[in-house]
Amino acid sequence: MAELTYREAVARGIAQEMERDNDVVFLGEDVAAAGGVFKATEGLIDKFGPLRVRDTPISEQAILGAAMGAAMTGLKPIAEIMFSDFIAVCFDYIANEFPKSRYMTNGQVKCPLVVRTGNGGGSRFGAQHSQSVENWAMMIPGLKVVAPSSPSDVVGLLAASVRDPDPVIFFEHKSLYATKGEVPDGEIVDQLGTAKIVRQGKDATILALALMVPRALEAAEKLSNEAGIDCEVIDVRSLVPLDMQTILTSVAKTGRLYTVEENPRLCGWGAEITSIIADEAFYDLDGPLIRITTPHIPLPAADNLEDLALPSVDRIFAKIQTTMN
Repeated sequence: MAELTYREAVARGIAQEMERDNDVVFLGEDVAAAGGVFKATEGLIDKFGPLRVRDTPISEQAILGAAMGAAMTGLKPIAEIMFSDFIAVCFDYIANEFPKSRYMTNGQVKCPLVVRTGNGGGSRFGAQHSQSVENWAMMIPGLKVVAPSSPSDVVGLLAASVRDPDPVIFFEHKSLYATKGEVPDGEIVDQLGTAKIVRQGKDATILALALMVPRALEAAEKLSNEAGIDCEVIDVRSLVPLDMQTILTSVAKTGRLYTVEENPRLCGWGAEITSIIADEAFYDLDGPLIRITTPHIPLPAADNLEDLALPSVDRIFAKIQTTMN
């Protein structure tokens, strides 16, 4: 068992899959010699050489076009888009090309690739470099969408993504890169479409993703200690496939549901989950379905305004305490 940072786990996860399978290649802007702008891919060029770890031009369309061509001809590329905001530049590949290739060729052409990208706020990068855009990818049929919150999940879910026959958008949270956690030795392979209960509880269920998971856990401990409210916290981890069984089972036990979402409120991932709960578990509920989100605004660059916009431990605590009472 080793303690790794989230960014070190990224490099370990990529290396694990490249060592296992010579068809896995890695490409992106400044990912090789520079080790990535977030230093999440340091050392890979030394291990695997310039044929398998390639720096690309500053062109998101070129990166994903090359990745798609490689995937269609038998390789298993991992492509990095530096900031998730920039997938808007190459959205045609993500919306129209990757997810539809198998369908439109009747299974003759597959597109097994992973797009890694730095997602989310909290790092003072401003409105064009801080968005949480997992709901952009979640809406597209044919894509799988993953957002890990811990170093061990980074390794395991990245391995599962690389081995999956379909295209996967892998959202790494920029504000988690420096966080640490224990990662087991040896090969780690997780399973897509599985949520994880990270805190047991009986009074309310809190769903969270990526950076919001540690905040939800801290708020849950505070609620237990200061308000006597025992919350179950679920790390959603995978938005597509979505593990509704774990969520529905928890809601049946607690009778209350809160989502903690970093994405703007309109059309966030929690809206989809709460609509499913309303359809399938309405009579299990003891209160309204409540979403704690970022307002529907561009994320500010100013420290105090960015902190105010993102769901905080105090806001999660206050909202749950008030509504539970």
